[in-house]
Amino acid sequence: MNELLTINIPVFLLLAIGYAAALFGLLDRRASEGLSEFVFSLATPALVLRTMTSATLPPSQPWGYWAAYFIGVAIVWAIGMWLAQRWHERSYGESVVAGFSSGQANTVLVGIPVILQAFGDAGAAPLFLLIAVHLPVTMTVATLLYEGRAGVHWFQIARRLALHPILLALFAGVLLRSFGVTPSGPVKMVIDGLGNAASPCALIAMGLALQQYGMRSSWRETLPVVALKLIVHPAIVYVLAFHVFDMPRVWAGVATLFAAMPTGVNAFLFAARYRVAEPLASSAIALSTALALITTLFWIWVVL
Repeated sequence: MNELLTINIPVFLLLAIGYAAALFGLLDRRASEGLSEFVFSLATPALVLRTMTSATLPPSQPWGYWAAYFIGVAIVWAIGMWLAQRWHERSYGESVVAGFSSGQANTVLVGIPVILQAFGDAGAAPLFLLIAVHLPVTMTVATLLYEGRAGVHWFQIARRLALHPILLALFAGVLLRSFGVTPSGPVKMVIDGLGNAASPCALIAMGLALQQYGMRSSWRETLPVVALKLIVHPAIVYVLAFHVFDMPRVWAGVATLFAAMPTGVNAFLFAARYRVAEPLASSAIALSTALALITTLFWIWVVL
């Protein structure tokens, strides 16, 4: 528990800094919007580009490992969207944020230290292999779902996707990787600097939003998202990884713990980008991060 508290303290401190800055008038709504835009349009694309060009991938893809994790993502995402639309009578755009918040995990600030602490060096390969594709896949799916909603012309969708900063970074990373090009020197320093700013700046922006919105999203809406993220998602991945697909036990454990991580801050960035369901995303991140102090201990006990 002490180790989990140590890992989570920086998350809450950054949230608190943003909250206090808004509370005492140091930063206003324009700063929150500008910071969110910076993270979404520059810092996160740099993080994606760095990940895509530096990740070490195996010669043969571990399809069972991918399937176990992303089938779980797909199921909780679909349930989250269905509950938002049918049970809470939210719009389609709001349901995309609910689904994203149910399936997007906090991989960097919480996932890396927790999983490496649990499995040591043996967990590093499967962990970073999943990190390499997690954000690009989930952000691409969220964008396609939101931009592809009914009533939007396909030409408009194609244009928006072609100019989407994170998708542009993904395509650039794939292109550079295909030619064996890895950024170095001053270019790498710039990419690393922007990428390293993504998580802290995003958490501060979310703290600003929490002060603005509070827990305006009701418990009735937030709790199902948190339950899907902390309980249902890892439970599905556990069954698939340990009992359906063939993979080393350490890999199965890493996939399960990865799924057990709280909602990632990218859910809020996505909501802020489209100005939709920001209270739900920020509430889900804050609540799931707090409750993960308990649920993560349970899932560590299950997989070890």
